[in-house]
Amino acid sequence: MHSPLVERWLALASSPRPAVIDAAGAVHTYAALGHGARLIASALREDPGGARRSLEGERVGLLVSPGAPFVEALVGVLLAGGTGVVLTPLYPTRERRYFCEDAHVGTLIASPDLAPLAAELAEGRRLLLTREVASDAPSGSVALDPAPSSPDSPALQLYTSGTTGRPKGAVLTHENLATQQTLVGRAWGFSPDDLLLHTLPLHHMHGLAIALLTSLGSGACTRFLPFDAPRVWDAMADATVFMGVPSMYQRLQVAFDAADTETRARWSSAARHLRLATSGSAALPTSLGEFFRARSGSYPLERFGMTEIGVGLTNPLEGERRPGCVGLPLPTVETRVVDEAGADTEVGELLVRGPSVFRGYFERPAETSAAFVPAADGGPPWFRTGDTVTRIVDAGGAPLAFKILGRTSVDILKSGGYKLSALEIEETLREHPRVLDVAVVGLPDEAWGERVVACVLLREGPGAPPAPHELRAFCKERLAPYKVPKDVHVMAALPRNPLGKVVKPDLVRELSVGEKSD
Repeated sequence: MHSPLVERWLALASSPRPAVIDAAGAVHTYAALGHGARLIASALREDPGGARRSLEGERVGLLVSPGAPFVEALVGVLLAGGTGVVLTPLYPTRERRYFCEDAHVGTLIASPDLAPLAAELAEGRRLLLTREVASDAPSGSVALDPAPSSPDSPALQLYTSGTTGRPKGAVLTHENLATQQTLVGRAWGFSPDDLLLHTLPLHHMHGLAIALLTSLGSGACTRFLPFDAPRVWDAMADATVFMGVPSMYQRLQVAFDAADTETRARWSSAARHLRLATSGSAALPTSLGEFFRARSGSYPLERFGMTEIGVGLTNPLEGERRPGCVGLPLPTVETRVVDEAGADTEVGELLVRGPSVFRGYFERPAETSAAFVPAADGGPPWFRTGDTVTRIVDAGGAPLAFKILGRTSVDILKSGGYKLSALEIEETLREHPRVLDVAVVGLPDEAWGERVVACVLLREGPGAPPAPHELRAFCKERLAPYKVPKDVHVMAALPRNPLGKVVKPDLVRELSVGEKSD
């Protein structure tokens, strides 16, 4: 028995159609990727004695560069019955090590270019290099019956950005991902004729499931390209779909404004080849949306999604797209808006349920329980998104769209398309011997959504106190790049309530007033 997710891949795995174009321009067909995925699955399923086994329940780490090898490794894990844990070279070693230890990763798959990073994690784990798997395989086709899988089988374990401290592993099933493929593919009109321009990171729900798996599940072609604004503008000429985050649209605008008249005309023409451009992971500033509409002919389609639910709401492919809104729920996705007491309200926390919603956080029953609200109707529980929303309705009260007003907690920041934990960044800065206390907040920013700002109190010590740039360098050694504060302020005091807790809204106001007076 195979899950719909695996069956969908098997139906495409012998197709001569192009599936992936890598950054160097090489084209890889579905048939070629199918062969490579079977090689990976075969290597994973072979135990030391040469017998076949299923990887059911086992976590397999993927440290593979974007392109055909990544697709082969990911699909190979699914065919072998394993659960993929996507790692990234963007993280410091200690964060990658945390993911491997938290997920109990027993096997690592790495591309040769990332083998040195994988070797740092290989102690006590099996390490497979994609090139060696291919070179050790016999010539000709590889016969492999995929391991059994069901809709409830875990397929991916994606890590949150640490919304309550350390990141948590969200377990996504085959049903979750197959549902996403179907819902997003239909809502956005994906077909085998599409070419997706893919510049997003693959360890994130946006780049992995919403972008890549939707494209693959539709039989479309995905072109991988590291984000570089001029190259992306030119690459739009051959693409039909582009998925981005606000900081990408900001960099596209900066490059466009700096270009000469001839280049601007070429890029505008290229953008008009797109049938769809989307923006997610953070609110898109209206000015950026209007800028892109003026060049491409259409406003980027905004939607709402999370690691735990994939895409839950979206603006329409056809029809009015309301700037600053995330549209309406996809089919099979149910929503509620509730107040702090759990009663339905017009403005409140967004709750979601449906077949695309994850099952829980790996080995974290307390956090899983806290993330859901029991349903009074006897149906599946409601997932708490932690986002405050309001409905836009017509004169008759019919919903037109949802508008995201912000995070329920001031400790959750959205910057550059990522959701960050202020608490995690604070704890990292507190590791510095001269940092007495710290508060991390987000200030509104056109390019990043929120700019991460750290306010520190220093303790007395030998030598000169650390300068702000030295504290940023300290963070760079310990945090993923997008978590590093953009600004560090050394403060004489932090605003506190009578209990000694830092009052972050007061701190944000103080910083904002200071910026306006500069």
